[in-house]
Amino acid sequence: MNKLYENIYFIGIGGIGMSALAQYFLNQGFRVSGYDRVRNEMCIRLEKLGITIHYEDNINMINSYFKNPENTLVVYTPAIPTTHSELNWFKNNNFKIQKRSETLGNITSHKKTIAIAGSHGKTSVSGISAHIISNTEKSCTAFIGGILKNRNSNFIINAKSENIVVEADEYDRSFLNLEPSLALITSVEEDHLDIYENLENISSAFQDFANKTKNKGIVILNSKIDPKFKENLRKDLNIYHYGLNNENCDFYLYNIRYENGECYFDIKFLKDELKDIKYIFPGNHNFENVLAAASISYLSGVSLEEIRKGIETFKGIVRRFDYIVKNHEHIYIDDYAHHPSEISAFLTAVRQIFPNKKLTVIFQPHLYSRTQSFYEEFAKSLSISDDLILLPIYPAREEPIPGINSELILSLVSTKEKQVCEKNNLIELIESKKPELLVTMGAGDIDQFVQKIKHIFIK
Repeated sequence: MNKLYENIYFIGIGGIGMSALAQYFLNQGFRVSGYDRVRNEMCIRLEKLGITIHYEDNINMINSYFKNPENTLVVYTPAIPTTHSELNWFKNNNFKIQKRSETLGNITSHKKTIAIAGSHGKTSVSGISAHIISNTEKSCTAFIGGILKNRNSNFIINAKSENIVVEADEYDRSFLNLEPSLALITSVEEDHLDIYENLENISSAFQDFANKTKNKGIVILNSKIDPKFKENLRKDLNIYHYGLNNENCDFYLYNIRYENGECYFDIKFLKDELKDIKYIFPGNHNFENVLAAASISYLSGVSLEEIRKGIETFKGIVRRFDYIVKNHEHIYIDDYAHHPSEISAFLTAVRQIFPNKKLTVIFQPHLYSRTQSFYEEFAKSLSISDDLILLPIYPAREEPIPGINSELILSLVSTKEKQVCEKNNLIELIESKKPELLVTMGAGDIDQFVQKIKHIFIK
């Protein structure tokens, strides 16, 4: 980043992607500050690092260091409304302003960038990849869309390494600011229809992302992606495929088995093979994610034994199949799943491990637009539950849409025990039920209930 700027000001600094950038600039010696609407756990982490944050949209609260357009870069997230007074003040006073994705693109432009994209799974794949590669001599810097439990952080820094692992976000076509050396796409499905309108436009954007890969670079595709997808990719790209139990793939994971509550499998890497790999996260979606990370690592020059060690020592990512309570009486798992196919994959995996337990599900729908597009699919995936509790829709950046609410989903769910519960009544409801197998899911603020729910089971 050009040292023309001494100060970096973040609007929406507490977001998972923004906070990783804030840590990067702090590490590089820049003065860093910012605003966020809510003082969340990530903001508290940043404050402990010495970053000053305020929580009121108030120009007067911006430190004087950050009010000089000559030496201050302003970075904002697309989630910030156009009416935000601080953002408009910076615009009106001729500051250099960038979206988060532009800044990330600038940081990674001269590095060997490994970019992981996809409708689902990109956080897990980027986290596992970063864990494997960072523990080898090659090492890496990494910007991860979740808290890596092995590091208790969403950011890894190694300034000497040429490798940067990044999660490539398709929202608002942000990933088109990247020019990776290696790009992996986990899936191409309908989502963010408020931006893309239809699957054809989504697929086209992912193709554009893959075509941003540097000359003769590597593109890795999940074998489930439509075979026609690669027809529009550049001919100089080296394209590989990965999949489960698919011998036609360049990388495939097979011979999955469960022994004493643990998972084992084998992986074929082109002409190489690893057998009896132990992994703690069950479910086909988790196996696909770890296979994707293993493929990335292999093509990045990581040895087979380093890949094995990385997989077997991976502790997971916060809110991705995250065991909160696990004892003889109660199991409580939290997950970020917020799209119907993610919910179905997650709940199916839970069912696979605990087939004889009553499954109680708490789900908070995220966005009115997503609910409007997928309410029937949500109902079908949530019907895997035995007992369903729906929270009201988390609006995030959106205004309500008439007729779109959690009751619409509930009306189509086939589960017999089902209800909508207001957030302020949730803890009392869980205390009365004390379910033997409980999961919470969603991308909104449902994570704020995790510790409160945990204390119901562990007092």
